[in-house]
Amino acid sequence: MLLATIWAGLVLGSWQVSYNEADANLSLNNADGGVSVSGRLEFESRDKSWTIVAPRDAAKERLSLVDGQGNVQGYVAFQGQGNQLSMLVYHRTAQSYPGKLRFSGELTFTPESFACRTRPHKGGRVLQLASGPADSMLNDSLFDPELDRALQVRAATTKITTQGRGRYGLTLEGQIDEAAEAVWSFSLEKDYYRSRYVPYYKPINRKRCPTPPTGWMSWNTYFDKATAEDNLAEARIGKKFLQPFGMEFWSIESWQDNSDQLPVSHFDNLSLTPNPRQFPLGMKQLADDIRALGFRPGIWTAPFGTGSTDFYLAHKSWFLHNKAGKPLSTWNGTYTPDPSQPEVIDYLREIHRIAAHEWGYEFFKIDGMSGRNHGYCAHFFERPEIRAAFKDPACPNPFERCVSAFREGIGEERIFLACQGHFTGAEAAYADAARIGADIVHPNQPPKWENLLNQAQCTLNQIFVNNIVFFSDPDTLLVGDFFGIEQARLATTVVALPGQMMFSGDKLATLKPERMRLLQQSLPVCNVRPLDLYPSFSMLPVWDLKISRSFGNWNVVALFNWSEKEESINFNFAELGLAADAEYALYEFWTNTYQGLHKNSYSLPVPAHGVRLLAVHRAQPNPQFLSSDRHITQGAVELTKLAWEGSGKTLSGSIKCVADSPLTLRFRTPAGFTFEGAKTADNVSCTAAAESADLVAVTLTAPVSQETAFTLTWR
Repeated sequence: MLLATIWAGLVLGSWQVSYNEADANLSLNNADGGVSVSGRLEFESRDKSWTIVAPRDAAKERLSLVDGQGNVQGYVAFQGQGNQLSMLVYHRTAQSYPGKLRFSGELTFTPESFACRTRPHKGGRVLQLASGPADSMLNDSLFDPELDRALQVRAATTKITTQGRGRYGLTLEGQIDEAAEAVWSFSLEKDYYRSRYVPYYKPINRKRCPTPPTGWMSWNTYFDKATAEDNLAEARIGKKFLQPFGMEFWSIESWQDNSDQLPVSHFDNLSLTPNPRQFPLGMKQLADDIRALGFRPGIWTAPFGTGSTDFYLAHKSWFLHNKAGKPLSTWNGTYTPDPSQPEVIDYLREIHRIAAHEWGYEFFKIDGMSGRNHGYCAHFFERPEIRAAFKDPACPNPFERCVSAFREGIGEERIFLACQGHFTGAEAAYADAARIGADIVHPNQPPKWENLLNQAQCTLNQIFVNNIVFFSDPDTLLVGDFFGIEQARLATTVVALPGQMMFSGDKLATLKPERMRLLQQSLPVCNVRPLDLYPSFSMLPVWDLKISRSFGNWNVVALFNWSEKEESINFNFAELGLAADAEYALYEFWTNTYQGLHKNSYSLPVPAHGVRLLAVHRAQPNPQFLSSDRHITQGAVELTKLAWEGSGKTLSGSIKCVADSPLTLRFRTPAGFTFEGAKTADNVSCTAAAESADLVAVTLTAPVSQETAFTLTWR
């Protein structure tokens, strides 16, 4: 009597396991979590294939490994509870042999999911980022940001390849020998961020805020002295040099009555009275003037306190006092409102409604939300002695009451930046963006290297929530002459490469063309998400942005030198999740230099406090695109089409040009090809030349902002 060839008897927690002996097909299904895995299971020992069969005894929770002589020599055991499922391969008693278990098939998960990494690697040197459905051989999980759902896959070797709309290729391998057992596992977590880091998790509202906000704000060069005319004068320059590249908002800081003299705790933060000397026409007029220049107006508020004695005396019962009757103060104000009182919450809602719907502001930077020390309200309201001062000490959510009121006041259509917002707090459910670190400068001082280093540290630590929980704001990108060009390039890379918010803060009229160009090369923000879904606490020297487009895939790799002297920064291609034995063509963005073809690893000297930015393309036998100087992602923002046509030896594409702004594309010419020429639209200037035997440069200049086609020909 033949044994049954279909084994479908296992239900382990939420998982159903079945195996078809006839075609070695293993199926794992978690219907409740939307997971389906199906493919061929194989075992090999000493280069010989063994058979995997349904159980041959009464132990029904395992499959049997059968050698070439028909003997059962080991088992594949299944264990499961809840949403956890593991597979263990082990020897039969007294047996000792090496072996490799392999699975190759398909995995189906939720349609909005993407491949990523959820297990930190000790000693890792690389930050993984992606634009588009990019794959990495380092990925070990899938994540759906809309559902906050993760599927973690663990094996000695895991390869996940994206096929689109929740379908993935899956390859797993595990080794057993005298000292090891192969273990694979699948773990479905329905609240990945919420259960770990973000208790108020809510997906980004992409209808309201589809991309990270971009703009300009005055604080980091004007501090508390900027007038309405200063802001408008800067906006006129921004309209000419930055708006065509994608800058969207113009945001006003330090506008309140009494706000022309620090500290902020003395500002009249709650009365909505503007400073009559700096803003004589009022805030509504300024919003109208900003909008007339083509920008969306933004405004800064610090509503967790006030320095106005008049306002305090008029609403004394609204404010917190200690047991002796003395007002309690924070960074936000000499007088701090009591968030447990409905009248206070109503007032906070109303002043933001007025600023949004009567004055016309569309972007709100709402300050005072840091939880790092007692001077800011997120932390302040949690202190037992402060809660004891509430009118209602039992109020369970004082800070959330405030944040919710801000959102209700500005409305569902306005952009809300929480400064300094935290993914651990209530603002994650209400804000579109959050400041992730300290100010890039101290008041009335120029920025320093320590400020840039802090900006990079905060980015590395918190980039895992960017474009998932909310958009990260690393504070302004400053590129003025107070920095050398290498440090300015480093700041640009830190802010722009990971797809964070990009707000400029320089006095634009003072910027040299090469510095203005850095801001332009950061706009618009590329749609980037983290692939490493956990915080980093090390100053990683290698940041790898994987770019996936319908017409091609490439990596943009930043090599950072955080030290005081020049150093060679290296990486190997396996660290980037690329095939280690393949050959790659490299082009360096900041120095405009072709680095040639490389295998296995690469090293490049990087100046002190500097960065080098490499486009990494797998080498092709035909001419190929290498880099664009339009944007630091080297093609991800501007390039829209690209195709090689072998019979005609032509490379055709399409690219977005900004009016009167030349951009240069570079292409690799392999041995055996000779460049002939390039052409584009009639109204676009096109110059093309071979810079060397293996490098071609094509410069396009369009009279208006447009998408233009181009064709290059070789013989």
